[in-house]
Amino acid sequence: MADVVVDPGVPPEDARLLRESRRVLIKMRHGWVPEPRRSVSGLRARRIASLGGVAFFGLLMGVGFLGRGLGLLLLVLLGIPLMIVLFIRSDLAEEDDDEEDYEREVYEQLRWYEGRYVLPDDLDESSARILGRAQRAIAAVTGSRVNAEGLLDDVRNAVMLPAQEWEIARLLAKLSALRTKHRETVSQGLTPKVEAVAAPLARALDSSEDAVLARVEALERYAANVADAERAYLAQHQIEELRGRLHQYEELVAETGADGFAVPELERLAEDADRLEQALRRSVSSAQEAFRYLDP
Repeated sequence: MADVVVDPGVPPEDARLLRESRRVLIKMRHGWVPEPRRSVSGLRARRIASLGGVAFFGLLMGVGFLGRGLGLLLLVLLGIPLMIVLFIRSDLAEEDDDEEDYEREVYEQLRWYEGRYVLPDDLDESSARILGRAQRAIAAVTGSRVNAEGLLDDVRNAVMLPAQEWEIARLLAKLSALRTKHRETVSQGLTPKVEAVAAPLARALDSSEDAVLARVEALERYAANVADAERAYLAQHQIEELRGRLHQYEELVAETGADGFAVPELERLAEDADRLEQALRRSVSSAQEAFRYLDP
């Protein structure tokens, strides 16, 4: 299953960012808001002050207490390593700040899209399985050669299939959230009166899942018809390749004197090609008919 399912109405660049920002989206979903931006000059000032303090401390030890020569030696042995450590820590702090800046930018861009994406974490186990089935069916259609060659309604596929995926994901996310709350409530134990109310509500949840599942099964039927067309398409091309070399076979069997054995088989190639072309047309028609059941 894809990490993030996005409403097809989201602009493409923002949709791409949504799909690439699952970690930030999860933090946002749990109420995370980035801290105000810290100034770069303030970070540099702190680093300079720290390094200056180390240098001053080393010189103070060398000149004021232990003499110039020994002080300089201690500065080399202690001050410089400490400065290196502080430089490294400062660089790591800058990397953390860069990460915070990136997450802040993502937050500013994507905070308007709450409700227009579904995360894997939004789905319970049953819903995740159902969405996975839908996505596999969609991938089978969009990845087929008959779709790439335009034998299907590729324009409608490009519009309708993402819309179907989003609608299925959106409904399953709502179902999962409500089902989780329902289970938490009933797990506490119910009185007979409350149970009488809860039971029909549980059936409503099951009915909703069945309705979404019917959408997915329609997608799977469409994918199955496309698979039939794909097999017919492949077989037709294989036959066409063989038929294109038919004269070479005929020359070979004539030269070898095997006419009586091979020619009848070779002549069937043309008939097979015609039958496969008809089968392909029927398969494509069946796929297009199945597609109509996906229209809203």
